[in-house]
Amino acid sequence: MARLADYFVVVGYDLDKRGGSEGQGHILQRFPEKDWEDNPFPQGIELFCQPNGWQLVPERERPSFFVSVLTDINSERHYCACFTFWEGLDNPQLQKAEASEVDEDEVPGLVQPAQVFAPKSLVLVSRLDHTEVFRNCLGLIYTVHVDSLSVPLETVIGNLLTCVIPVAGGSQINESPVCSLNLSVPQALACDWLLGCFQDQPGQEEREESLRTITLGAGDRQVIQTPINDSLPVSGSSVAHLFRQLGIVNVLYLFCAALTEHKILFLSSSYQRLTDACRALLAIMFPLKYSFTYVPILPGKLLEVLSTPTPFIIGVNSFFRSETQELVGSMTLDVIIADLDGGTVTIPECVHISLLPDPLLQQTQTALSMVLDPELEIADHAFPPSSTQPSTLKIQDKEIRAVFLWLFGQLFHGYRWCLHIIRIHPEPVIRFHKAAFLGQRALTEDDFLMKVLDGMAFAGFISERGPPYRPTDLFDDLIANQVERIRQEECSPHKVMNHIKELAEQLFKNENPYPVVAMHKVQRPAESPGHNDPKNLAIFPPLDDVTVQLFIDHAAAKLKTAPPMVKAELNGMVPSGPPLGDIVDRHGHVLANSARRLEVVRNCITYIFDNKMLEAKKLMPAVLRALKGRAARVCLTQELNQHVLQNRAVLDDQQFDYIVRMMNCTLQDCSHMDEHGIAAILLPLVTAFCRKLGAGITQFAYSCVQEHMVWTNMQFWEAMFYSDVQNHIRALYLEADGGEQSIASHGQQESGPAAGGQELLGALELASEQSRLWPTLSKEQQSERVQKEESTVFSQAIHYANRMSYLLLPLDTSKNRLLNRSGIGDVESVSNSYVTNSIAGSMAESYDTESGFEDAESSDVANSVVRFINRFVDKVCNESGVTNEHLKALHTMIPDIVQMHIETLDAVHRESKRLPPIQKPKLLRPILLAGEELVMDGMRVHLISDGREEATGALGGPALLPAEGAIFLTTYRLIFKGTPNDPLVGEQVVTRSFPIASLTKEKRISVSLSMDQFIQEGLQLRSCTFQLLKIAFDEEVASDLAEVFRKHMHKLRYPQHVQGTFAFTVGQSGKTLVEHKTKDKNQSIKTLSKNLVKSAKRTIGRQYVTRKKYSPPTWENRSSLQSELDEDEISVSEELDQGSLTLSSTIRSSDRQTMSNVVERACCRDYQRLGLGTLSNSLTRSKNEPFRISTVNRMYTVCRSYPGLLIVPQSIPDSTIQRISRCYRQNRFPVVCWRNSRTKAVLLRSAGLHAKGVVGFFKSPNAPSAGPSQADSTSLEQEKYMQAIISSMPSYCEPSGRNTLGGFTSTHMSTSDSSDKLRQPKIGALMKQVMGGKEDVPGTFSRGALGQRARVISLSQPRVSGKARNPPGGKWGSIRGSGRLSAYNPEVGNRLSSKESPQPNGGPSEALFLRQQRAYLYIIGDKTQLKGGKQDSFQQWEVVPIEVCDVRQVKNSFKKLIKACVPSSATSEPSMTFHRCLEESEWMCLLHRVLQVSVLVVELLDTGSSVMVSLEDGWDVTTQVVSLVQLLSDPYYRTFDGFRLLVEKEWLSFGHRFSHRGAQTLASQSSGFTPVFLQFLDCVHQIHLQFPMEFEFSQYYLKFLAYHYVSNRFRTFLLDSDYERIELGVLYEEKGERKNPQVCKSVWDYIDRLNKKTPIFFNYMFSPEDEEVLRPYSFISNLKVWDFYTEETLSEGPSYDWELVQRGRQERLAEEVPDKPDTTTPKSQRHIVWPCYDSRSRVVPDAITKLLQDLQSLEAELGLPPEKWKDTWDKIKANQRAEAKLENRPSFNSSLLMSSNLSHQRRSQGVYLPESGVGSSINLAMDRETSTTSTPVAGRPSTSTLYSQFQSTESENRSFEGILFKKGALLKPWKPRWFVLDKTKHQLRYYETRQDKECKGVIELAEVESVIPGTPTMGAPKNIEEKAFFDLKTTKRVYNFCAQDSPNAQLWMDSIQSCLSDA
Repeated sequence: MARLADYFVVVGYDLDKRGGSEGQGHILQRFPEKDWEDNPFPQGIELFCQPNGWQLVPERERPSFFVSVLTDINSERHYCACFTFWEGLDNPQLQKAEASEVDEDEVPGLVQPAQVFAPKSLVLVSRLDHTEVFRNCLGLIYTVHVDSLSVPLETVIGNLLTCVIPVAGGSQINESPVCSLNLSVPQALACDWLLGCFQDQPGQEEREESLRTITLGAGDRQVIQTPINDSLPVSGSSVAHLFRQLGIVNVLYLFCAALTEHKILFLSSSYQRLTDACRALLAIMFPLKYSFTYVPILPGKLLEVLSTPTPFIIGVNSFFRSETQELVGSMTLDVIIADLDGGTVTIPECVHISLLPDPLLQQTQTALSMVLDPELEIADHAFPPSSTQPSTLKIQDKEIRAVFLWLFGQLFHGYRWCLHIIRIHPEPVIRFHKAAFLGQRALTEDDFLMKVLDGMAFAGFISERGPPYRPTDLFDDLIANQVERIRQEECSPHKVMNHIKELAEQLFKNENPYPVVAMHKVQRPAESPGHNDPKNLAIFPPLDDVTVQLFIDHAAAKLKTAPPMVKAELNGMVPSGPPLGDIVDRHGHVLANSARRLEVVRNCITYIFDNKMLEAKKLMPAVLRALKGRAARVCLTQELNQHVLQNRAVLDDQQFDYIVRMMNCTLQDCSHMDEHGIAAILLPLVTAFCRKLGAGITQFAYSCVQEHMVWTNMQFWEAMFYSDVQNHIRALYLEADGGEQSIASHGQQESGPAAGGQELLGALELASEQSRLWPTLSKEQQSERVQKEESTVFSQAIHYANRMSYLLLPLDTSKNRLLNRSGIGDVESVSNSYVTNSIAGSMAESYDTESGFEDAESSDVANSVVRFINRFVDKVCNESGVTNEHLKALHTMIPDIVQMHIETLDAVHRESKRLPPIQKPKLLRPILLAGEELVMDGMRVHLISDGREEATGALGGPALLPAEGAIFLTTYRLIFKGTPNDPLVGEQVVTRSFPIASLTKEKRISVSLSMDQFIQEGLQLRSCTFQLLKIAFDEEVASDLAEVFRKHMHKLRYPQHVQGTFAFTVGQSGKTLVEHKTKDKNQSIKTLSKNLVKSAKRTIGRQYVTRKKYSPPTWENRSSLQSELDEDEISVSEELDQGSLTLSSTIRSSDRQTMSNVVERACCRDYQRLGLGTLSNSLTRSKNEPFRISTVNRMYTVCRSYPGLLIVPQSIPDSTIQRISRCYRQNRFPVVCWRNSRTKAVLLRSAGLHAKGVVGFFKSPNAPSAGPSQADSTSLEQEKYMQAIISSMPSYCEPSGRNTLGGFTSTHMSTSDSSDKLRQPKIGALMKQVMGGKEDVPGTFSRGALGQRARVISLSQPRVSGKARNPPGGKWGSIRGSGRLSAYNPEVGNRLSSKESPQPNGGPSEALFLRQQRAYLYIIGDKTQLKGGKQDSFQQWEVVPIEVCDVRQVKNSFKKLIKACVPSSATSEPSMTFHRCLEESEWMCLLHRVLQVSVLVVELLDTGSSVMVSLEDGWDVTTQVVSLVQLLSDPYYRTFDGFRLLVEKEWLSFGHRFSHRGAQTLASQSSGFTPVFLQFLDCVHQIHLQFPMEFEFSQYYLKFLAYHYVSNRFRTFLLDSDYERIELGVLYEEKGERKNPQVCKSVWDYIDRLNKKTPIFFNYMFSPEDEEVLRPYSFISNLKVWDFYTEETLSEGPSYDWELVQRGRQERLAEEVPDKPDTTTPKSQRHIVWPCYDSRSRVVPDAITKLLQDLQSLEAELGLPPEKWKDTWDKIKANQRAEAKLENRPSFNSSLLMSSNLSHQRRSQGVYLPESGVGSSINLAMDRETSTTSTPVAGRPSTSTLYSQFQSTESENRSFEGILFKKGALLKPWKPRWFVLDKTKHQLRYYETRQDKECKGVIELAEVESVIPGTPTMGAPKNIEEKAFFDLKTTKRVYNFCAQDSPNAQLWMDSIQSCLSDA
């Protein structure tokens, strides 16, 4: 029973203390005067009566009522019901004013009212929360006072204070009343219990309850409903109101915020609403109780409470909104503000509220919306039910609470299975195992639940609900009996609603146990009209305290005499509900470990203990992989447990090693929380498994598994300790009760159900039983039990101090500690991995120091471990009530335990170092090339996986990496060879290698290998062959050895001189690696070389001073024979006019045969093929030719980097050349390198001009000069040179002296206009693209002329501005460049677009001199080099300024490309995807630019203009462009011989700096690797992809060159120029007889030799067309990433060293052939191909290769001499052609087409230039011979139709086309139409005009019956002979056609007929 009210207080306005702006209140009276013993009077009530402050008001306000809540120091809540009314009193301000007439402070004009009103509050203080009862009681007192009823106020108050009611539960009928009606106090209708009974509806359980009715003796009567169970909160309808005010989502935010301990502030202008909202929030938190600051109404004076750092729930009146904003703002802004009036919740940015886990949040929101808004669900129904009103507020309130109760049931179900009971007597002590709970529920990642379980509310929940013997309530029932139901109903919202309604009903019954009765009667004050009239209201009188006290005393005496009420104890055992394990499995949250995996784990352990080590080793990897799953880990612990006898299991070394590995692997995936309890089960096992090291020395497993975070986690140790204590206490009582089975085997019993639920259930049941019996025991028995429990805990504490020292002290306490363990304060410990044996060799010794500091260090470790254990012991012993004496004993014991353990460890450590090293996998030897030698033997390393995912198994397939093996350094390569760590693929061999010369970056890294937690040093080596080796040195490799390895690597990568590279040292013994003294291979060549160089040096000395080249020492000390030969020199005659000299006259006859070598160089062979000149003796013949071969550079005196023989115009003498050359950078003057056989246009190459030469070159020759200065004469000579080139072109004619080019017509072009119109805009457009449009900002590469990513260019006729109209006959699209371009070269754009060039002064332009034709010579120059020159309108050349890609850009782009294709580590960032990195590298942009310029040059040459490429130094971009132009224009260069010749001529002879760009020597190391040649090969690869039938060589050929141009295996790509090659004697030695035929010095020889053996380089689709000019698409969208960059073959390494691959394959085949034929099992023919492991082209060859291979093997079987593959191939092709001829088909081996490669192929049908708006394909190839008026041309037998079948970009296929007149249908006229005969689609189509894209009609050839000559009909075209008419008869109608003439008609008829016969 409890008092309804503890105190009654009257609080009034304090007139004495009203200083300043605010008044104060003070207590006028309180009853009782004395404090109750059990409940002291709360302080500060006067503040809470008027939270806004005590103020006088001018008008009387209505009485108000609210309930404040005060919390006392014991966390007891006091409910203060405040009833406030206003009493009039004379205005104190007026009185003050009368006293002092003149008051300076008074503001004139303010009329003060004569009377003001002061507040007065009646306050009830109670520990019960009955708001409505308090409101009625205080209202009654006020009514008695106001209406002056006959009842004394003292009686009413006395009765109120003596009223006693039960706190909860129904009191029975026989209960006697506390105050009977016959009290002696007059008129005291004392608090009366009117006893009545009611029965529930029949059929329900009949219960008798008493109806509590109180009366205060003023004729009133009210019913008090006390809840049946007081543990459930009472909420009235406050929860429903809260949801109405704030909405579902907002309240859920507040709910989660309160549970996760955030600060919450409510704002409202109503006090009662604030109280209700706070009450509601607490009600929905049930069963958790809020334990932080809780102030529903905070007075204004206490606002600074808001700045408390702890969480709170506080309500503040909106009146103080601005003050609270300031306060909250000044803090860290971490307060969540809920505005009840506005319905908003404001969450600051810095606050993160963890919400409910996902499915629960959704379900809760759904359930709440179904309660609050049931109409929502049926809002869309066509026939909604008639009524779906939400329940009444009171019912709705309970429904909402039921939703939250259901939610907590979901969250906490199974919590009782994770309770540890660690003491039963005298009081139960219970701990919750959080990690196990989260692990079982699979919610370890859930932020919300983690925070809730760590919170204070949950701690209170456990201490309150943990005890197993106590009263139970609705929540306990829910957890115990309804979990299954909740789980089944989860998915069905309607079933959930039914459940919620049931729960709501129970909640409602609990709060309102009795039906509402009609006895309720409370007086209210009469509403008088003069309510505000002060006369009506007397002041509230002071009360007679004696009378009130008399009532109180009387009641107290009555209670004492009343018999004591013993309420029946309702304690019982709390049921635990279903265990957790089943639930998790049903949800499938646990990793499903198949039974097979568990079987593997079991088998492996059995093998280990049966000593079948080989079997165990095979299974080990599978076991380690299986141990990622929880079930397998549990299985492992169970299996190991079976092998422990008497807490000990002694193993041999290998067994021990395996068991430790498995334990480490199991622990490795455990989090530090150990949520699955795996570490807990392993803990006793690590102290059980051991091995004998020596006499009396045993090493336990714990010394090898210390490297896991879990051991340093205090919470883990606590949970373990409590778990063990629980088991022992349980055992204690079980033995006492009759001793069940021994618990020893369950020593490692884990808390969760995984280890077995029955025992755990037993512990709580047992505790419950013991708690029930406790009161019945005698004092002795009680104290004996307490003592037993205490000593059990104490003994466990000692045990755990030992256990912790085992796992925290490292094996070697003296060793330098490698890893810092953050967990144990400052404990750092040495890394102990599964490598339990010592490391043999110097490594171990170096640590074994004999210094005197060992003790100091070990004590350092000891101290930190002691501190950690002490902290643990203090915590657990205090919690489990260990006595102080015992605790002290423990503290003295711990340091001794640790010290003792350190001593035993020292002995173990000493012995363990003597163990033999572990057997590691055998190192595999790599296969070496002939002449390749090992520099360093294999060092054991681990190959770590990098960012490429294929090999790691991330994309499926086995994990080939990481692998263990060795790294070998040879004179040529760096090779890793080993086997994967994953033994599923342990049989495979992994090889990764790259040439040492291709190493671009080396970086030290430290690596942690997954299995053993060693941090090892390693290297990351990157190669420009797109390979990356990431290696970690094994612990057996000494660090100095790794250093030696690095030094050797650097020495080999950057030799002092190019002679140190592998290509030169190959085949020599290791000693000569440094010296290089070799015998002369070919004396005559050496002689030539020597002479050439000597004379060159002498000549250079005379004429021209250059840097002296490095000359190797071997040249200086030659044999005597050599010195005799020294006199034989080449004479250089300076005086002779060198123009008249030929080769034969300058070289003495004795040297002619050697000089013939020069003639055989690539350049010469090619010049002769192109007809550019011969080296004949007769000068007469050569005079007629426009060009000649000049020997001016035969001594390399004019230009070091040019070849000895050059093509120059016939008319230019050598002396001029020498002068001209000085204007160009590096003296690289313009020379001819190719001539178009059809148009005779020539391609020239040179370097850019020197800055001084530029202006002179462009000066107008007519400008007056002050004398023949040097610059002028040079510039004139340059001009002469250009003129000579132009004159050499046959299209150039000179009718008069200076040519105005007016009559420029090109013979190859048709005279008609149409083809020009079609063709010309393309070049203009191309030019515009290349030069950059207006938006270009010249300067940077990426935005420069070529950098436009497929910019749209206009092909329409240009719209010209008013100033510059297009003159008649203009045919060129505008290519006006950017502003900058026009500034220094205004003519180019104008001239190409035939626009007039306005004069600077705005006058008329010189239109007369502007030629209407394109230039004869275009100079492709660098924008930056061409500033300031003025173009002369008469000159016949034009400069096309473009922006060149700088070498630096290529270098940087390549670096990024490598990182994109071969990333060093895997990344998950979306910004780092492969395609994003590829785009950022801009490599594709660079290719696009080079291709774009090349296509432009091809176009210009093809239209008859010559082109000079004059960029940078003439050896990088120039070489790329010139080579690509020749490749595109001349089919010869697309064959093996031609491509070789092209590379030798343009790249080698013309001096591309291979050594410098490839950083091949120490000198060029700083310049870095710049792959200019690779870029060229990539461009060729792009062209090859677009035109696969035009190349004789395959893509593999290009990859082969790309690999070997950096590998330095061959001498071909070494050195920077022919001069340097001659100087070293390597240029001509290839002709000499080779000593070692194995060693190829030239890559070309090697390719030839290989090509004879195998078709690997051959392209089977090679089927060239005559004189085909290729025009590839160059836009980035058309370019593909070269697979050379991304593919690798781990089985054999790079396939570009063919002999290695072949030998490797033979060895593997030999291994695979078994010794004895195994007849029992059929051998599978299937073979799995892994993309990154196998070479796909070899394992799955294409059809032709396969057939050729089969043919070879058949020949071998039949014993026939093998036929060369090329012969076989040629035979087949010949047969094909013969068959094709017979069938009258185009000769094309279509059957040999490999369609797989044809998906993106096309012929050179057109260059794709998207117009603005639409993309169109403009035919470039067709307009050569056709025109609108000429006769239609029968399509030449061409393969283009075959391409078109596969090509969607081509608009259509035209086999034959031309104009025919067609007669329309009936009465329609004849009309000319453009007809197209399409053999492929088998139809005849016609269009309006030739250009038209829309087809007007189609005649299907399948329907044609005959083609016959016709006769003219009415309306036929005039003047056309009769034979030109023919008719086409189809099944539907007859078509009448008319051609231009009879042959034309015959052609058409034949063509159609042949189509019909073909079909």
